[in-house]
Amino acid sequence: MNTTRKRQWRNVDGILLLDKPQGLSSNQALQQARHLFRAEKGGHTGSLDPLATGLLPLCFGEATKIAGLLLGARKAYTTTAVLGLTTDSDDADGAPLRERPVPEFDDAAIEAALAPLRGTIRQRAPIYSALKQGGEPLYAKARRGEAIEAPEREVTVHSLSLTGREGARLLHLQVECGSGTYVRSLVRDLGEALGCGAHVARLRRLWVEPFLQPQMITLERLRELAGEGSDRALDECLLPIEAGLSGFGRVELDAAAAARLGRGQAVPCEAGEPGLVAVFGEAGRCLGLGLRQGEGRLQPQRLFRWAAQGG
Repeated sequence: MNTTRKRQWRNVDGILLLDKPQGLSSNQALQQARHLFRAEKGGHTGSLDPLATGLLPLCFGEATKIAGLLLGARKAYTTTAVLGLTTDSDDADGAPLRERPVPEFDDAAIEAALAPLRGTIRQRAPIYSALKQGGEPLYAKARRGEAIEAPEREVTVHSLSLTGREGARLLHLQVECGSGTYVRSLVRDLGEALGCGAHVARLRRLWVEPFLQPQMITLERLRELAGEGSDRALDECLLPIEAGLSGFGRVELDAAAAARLGRGQAVPCEAGEPGLVAVFGEAGRCLGLGLRQGEGRLQPQRLFRWAAQGG
């Protein structure tokens, strides 16, 4: 007789600010957390490399409806660059490609190499990346040994600074950047500008908008709470969905308008900047996202399941 207990999945709605450990892909980290919560549905808000640690916002349940809105958010990282060695993945997980001597650099020389990497720049993605080409991630092609010409694209680096040095080979950097920026590529290009090559040895994500001072939770802590058998203790680790919408304008509806919106109808709303807004019912609960139009009309866009009951 099969005595294996079937997992009982449950509705879990909220955002988890996970401190991703090194060695796991973003999807592996998501699945481990989802199983601990027994959440029916989950998604993450953009990949962190297996080598990287730090903030990985996970969306459970209805929060998955806003996960895509967090992909383009501004982010901040710390990283350690190793000079003198390039790898095929541009980080320490990759195979060595070329080793070169490291000249003596003063801070002024490093600053001169960093300067062109700030602002709006053209950047070539690493060949081992989740960027898709022909509908397939580049890393899948690279693992098969295919010749890959990684695309260049425009990215924004808001700040890039040297925060410390260890010996002749290690540089500690802090980066604040926009969507689609690869820190590995910044380090690779810095190494080439210095004439000796470089790769990422350590990478940690500090924050992602709108979570600028995140209270991160580790998988180890989640396992402890799950082991205690309390769903309530786990759920207290979650932020409400509204926390992911703090950067959007807010529209409040009375009960009648909220009910109509929940049925998929457009409703009148207060005048304001046209675009996506977070919509709230009388009870103060977010119903989802609406599109505010210039003539004071609100079109439903992405509503949460409770919007059908007016919140």
